[in-house]
Amino acid sequence: TCSPQESGMNAMSTRMVTRSRTRGPRAGPRASGEDSAPLGRGEAAAEGRKRHSPVKRQRKPQRLHVAYEASDGEKGEGAKPLKVPTWEPQDWQQQLVNIRTMRSKKDAPVDQLGAEHCYDPSAPPKVRRYQVLLSLMLSSQTKDQVTAGAMQRLRAQGLTVDSILQTDDSTLGKLIYPVGFWRNKVKYIKQTTAILQQRYGGDIPASVAELVALPGVGPKMAHLAMAVAWGTVSGIAVDTHVHRIANRLRWTKKATKSPEETRAALEEWLPRELWSEINGLLVGFGQQTCLPVHPRCQTCLNQSLCPAARGL
Repeated sequence: TCSPQESGMNAMSTRMVTRSRTRGPRAGPRASGEDSAPLGRGEAAAEGRKRHSPVKRQRKPQRLHVAYEASDGEKGEGAKPLKVPTWEPQDWQQQLVNIRTMRSKKDAPVDQLGAEHCYDPSAPPKVRRYQVLLSLMLSSQTKDQVTAGAMQRLRAQGLTVDSILQTDDSTLGKLIYPVGFWRNKVKYIKQTTAILQQRYGGDIPASVAELVALPGVGPKMAHLAMAVAWGTVSGIAVDTHVHRIANRLRWTKKATKSPEETRAALEEWLPRELWSEINGLLVGFGQQTCLPVHPRCQTCLNQSLCPAARGL
């Protein structure tokens, strides 16, 4: 005989077993590979509906519309690409128009004596490219008139990779004097020329990375060499003139301390179709009007638009 408590427990056990047995056959075995973890209430209801439904209904995938990621096929469905706000200087377009007007005569030293005017146009392409690079190496910290004179003397001796390697340092120094830092440039020219002969078959590299790896070649020279020698716009060539004028006109979001910093700042906003023009335009403007010391603001068309002029 069982006590009342034991009878109650047995009855409860019987009910639990019965319920378990009645649920098992209906649930059926799980498909192989399925997780055996218990389903939640919502999942169980969905599971039951699936088994009682004679046809499996495939759930339609939801489509997430993100405006700035809309594909070509989604155009016209109301998804508009988001515009990324881009900083640009105030009045820069009018300032540029005014500078073009002031430079329309093309009579600055850079217009007649720049790198694109210093090579021998009758020489083979490889020699022309070498002469362009050499003129750029000589031009650092040197006026265009002095660079052009040095290039004339070099060309009179036959300016090729082989001729430079056969010229002793003393003679080369006399030919390029009085360009700025001429002693260092003799060393750089010899080192770079030897590299060009050994690695590039006497030609110059066709990339900025390889050009700046050459002794005595900086970013400004590399970008100008790409433009003049190879006809490729690889970036904005920034020298002291472009650096100074860009800061005076506030063409940089904040004041920059070096030409290379200015180049990066200009390339962030200046339309790429203007990159090839801007160097020669601003260099000549800096040689004639926006001088390093005592700029000629009274004759400048940008006097009322220039922050630096207003501050004088």
